[in-house]
Amino acid sequence: MDMLALMSVLIDQPFLALAPAALFFLAYAAYKSRWALAASLLWSFYCFYELAMRHRLLCSGECNIRIDLLVVYPALLVAVFARHSSAGWNPVFSTDCGRTGSQPSLG
Repeated sequence: MDMLALMSVLIDQPFLALAPAALFFLAYAAYKSRWALAASLLWSFYCFYELAMRHRLLCSGECNIRIDLLVVYPALLVAVFARHSSAGWNPVFSTDCGRTGSQPSLG
């Protein structure tokens, strides 16, 4: 698949950006990770930003030339991969569920 065609999916269907937003919000709810919350908010913001661009609320006429996406798409990618590269966080194989410190004793 062509890279431009892949990127245009989110332009054509902005509501698809709510899928990663929901996944990151679920990760935030489970692990209380501020990175996950920030990523969720960023993806949600992008959805509404793209809808505003589609309805020409944020541009005055020529919305087809999207220089803004040179900043927006890398920011979304950083939101997805930044936390994974720092500290090796992996929600699937994490034994401490993202918490720090010791576990409370039962006795």
